[in-house]
Amino acid sequence: MVSSEVTVNNRVGLHARPATFFIQRANSFKSSVWVEKDDRRVNAKSLLGVLSLGIVKGTKITIVADGSDEEDAVNTLVGIIESDFTE
Repeated sequence: MVSSEVTVNNRVGLHARPATFFIQRANSFKSSVWVEKDDRRVNAKSLLGVLSLGIVKGTKITIVADGSDEEDAVNTLVGIIESDFTE
């Protein structure tokens, strides 16, 4: 299991279009992937789950993955967030 904390800095946070892009990338991995905020953990491959976290600009989240491509999954998803979803 691999995890990494990242701060969401894009203007709208992880909402609507950015969340859809994020989830599409998460679904490209075989590993199970989660997003954690505070005490909550949701499936990173679920639009409703990710949106339910209410992630706005400046929110710190943790990306967690477990599986055969876990390291690549975490690195890719953290990279997308750090690039403000411009990949």
